[in-house]
Amino acid sequence: MKIKAINAYWLRCPIPPGRQWRSDYGQLTHFDMTLVEVIDEEGLTGYGEAKAAVGATGACASIVTCIEQELAPQLIGQQAGHITALWDRVYNGSRYHYARDRGRVFPILGNRGTTLSALSGIDTALWDLKGKRLGVPVVELLGGACRDTMPCYASGGWADVGALGDQLNRYVDHGYGGVKMRVGVMDGSLHQTVARTEEARRALGPDVDLMVDAHGTFSVSEARRYARLTEDLGLYWFEEPVTSDNKAGTAEVRRGTTTPIAAGESEFTRFDFRDLITQNAVDVLQPDCAIVGGITEARRVAALAETYQLELAPHCWGSAFSFMAGVHLAFSSSSAHYIEHSLGGNPLLYDLVLEAPLVTDGRIQAPDRPGLGVEVDAAFLRKFKLQP
Repeated sequence: MKIKAINAYWLRCPIPPGRQWRSDYGQLTHFDMTLVEVIDEEGLTGYGEAKAAVGATGACASIVTCIEQELAPQLIGQQAGHITALWDRVYNGSRYHYARDRGRVFPILGNRGTTLSALSGIDTALWDLKGKRLGVPVVELLGGACRDTMPCYASGGWADVGALGDQLNRYVDHGYGGVKMRVGVMDGSLHQTVARTEEARRALGPDVDLMVDAHGTFSVSEARRYARLTEDLGLYWFEEPVTSDNKAGTAEVRRGTTTPIAAGESEFTRFDFRDLITQNAVDVLQPDCAIVGGITEARRVAALAETYQLELAPHCWGSAFSFMAGVHLAFSSSSAHYIEHSLGGNPLLYDLVLEAPLVTDGRIQAPDRPGLGVEVDAAFLRKFKLQP
């Protein structure tokens, strides 16, 4: 079945005041996303998400323009089921035929950034469309689920000293066996960051997995000191200790600690993850399907995790579509153990779709609905769609 149309929409949805939070990104008052829609000749529709930023906010106008004016003309009329070939066509541009014939990449100049985010949304929508066309969940197209259920970790933890323990324990009360808190420059000082982490461990006890996420805001020396001062707390992982621009620095942090290092949410393509691995920088790979190049490229990253015996933990902070893309990816890989579940106010995860992804007692079932398993609420789309 051929592609008839590709559309993109910038959605901006306010977060209710009581559900907002503050981090190094500032006060989060709204969520943004680019919703991508691929329609085939019979009118069947697949959906995906393309991100303008790793966090919750970001102007999506350039991604909408890229999709509708640059990528869609290349793909309309092509076979919707030929997902890998379509990915290669966009990534290699006018030299696609060389890449196809010679078995290596000839990438366009925009092989990172906006174009790859735009491709991510289209690619995920194509997987959703193919699953719907065949009547099977995407995970079946990726080889099937490796397990019946998976644990989720509660992703939140912004509270200050004195309130953080109670905040994290509220997550545990809902059945989560792992929780993640934010640390780093938002705390004002390394001493304060360590104090918050110590409070978290005291409140949770030794049996709850505790992850920390610095959003890349430490210097190398600060990250090394933090890792040393918290090593006896048994952190499950230390995420994005320094900027993703400094892979050598991330490797230096890893060499100085036994705490596992996680990274990758802002990386593009398998080649960035290859560099993280070859520099011995990480223990946990965190591709985001709305950034890395869609499900196609995220599955290649999963293969690297499986090959190098690293943990796979997809970055699932976003709308229901990038969340479910990460869920299907995680279930398809023997290297995945946890799925990230946002505990912040996120209408795009819960209200954008007719039935929100269901997490019960901290666990999620293997997907069993066709495609990604979620459908757009048309009324929500009309209400929060912006004109770029």
